[in-house]
Amino acid sequence: MIDVGIIGGSGYTGGELLRLLANHPEVDVKLVTSRKLSGKPVSLVHPHLKSIYALNFEALNAKEAAERCDIIFTGVPHGTAMDWVPDLLDAGTRVIDLSSDYRLPVDVFEKTYGMKHRAPRDAIFGLPELHSEVAEAKLVGNPGCYPTGAILALAPLAHAGLVDRVVYDSKSGISGAGIEPTETSHYPNMSQNVIPYKITTHRHVPEIKQELGLLSPGIKVNFTPHVIPSVRGILTTAHVFAKEEAETTLQDREAVARIYRDFYKDAPFVRLADGAPRLSAVRGSNFCDISFEPEKGSDRIVVISAIDNLVKGASGQAIQNMNLMAGLDQRTGLWFPGMAP
Repeated sequence: MIDVGIIGGSGYTGGELLRLLANHPEVDVKLVTSRKLSGKPVSLVHPHLKSIYALNFEALNAKEAAERCDIIFTGVPHGTAMDWVPDLLDAGTRVIDLSSDYRLPVDVFEKTYGMKHRAPRDAIFGLPELHSEVAEAKLVGNPGCYPTGAILALAPLAHAGLVDRVVYDSKSGISGAGIEPTETSHYPNMSQNVIPYKITTHRHVPEIKQELGLLSPGIKVNFTPHVIPSVRGILTTAHVFAKEEAETTLQDREAVARIYRDFYKDAPFVRLADGAPRLSAVRGSNFCDISFEPEKGSDRIVVISAIDNLVKGASGQAIQNMNLMAGLDQRTGLWFPGMAP
């Protein structure tokens, strides 16, 4: 059994980690921390977990947590994980960080988040479909939810060197904003509405540029996010513009399908959808569904991806990384369908 802990388990990602780990055959959850809720039952904050766990939140330091765990998930706010991760690593545990603190090079992080990085460490970007080296990692920076759907949508075409520019339009359920209510997530503002935000400056863009740039240096990336009146899910529409010499290839549906099948042949959680992907097909699951449609007589192909932002976009992907780090089949504890309808 793998002994795991969750640092900062009172939010949506912490609750989702606990939900998914409850039936993982190789995991024993040893601890969940929250300073402000120390001593209170986990089910007080996560009532869906009542009778599933008998755990109480604890207030522990890094050394105390590491002594009880083989792998620890850090689900604390951006800018806070760096206060935990070095001590956890030094105490001998492996870490999967669900914040932004270890996804980007230090200089890019500091520019993007407007803060000094107090504790740089080498980490692997935890998108298993692109980075099998997570299996050997001591520290994994779990990707953001928007970048997960965006990168997976385009990675095969970028790797094939076919793309000049991509323009992303992503629409996310409100749980992506976190458990603390905001003006945007207030029901009267959100209901029957679609709200674009950070229209050209979203902080997840550097992750997308970083990963697509590794596959295809020089690729141009534009991204605009929206919040929709849904709890879960991200639907990403990628308007992909071909390099001049690649227009004929991107017009060939069978050729494009082969590119995707070959690239994701060892990626069980990526599925080519029949028709446009549906959020209901992936809700609650770790799948990423992808489809594409070439525009006839044009240099554009439209690629659409659908993920659950709390699963493949956060906690499920973290468990997928954990499985690889522990030498397990990446599907362990995650091989179940979405909650349609």
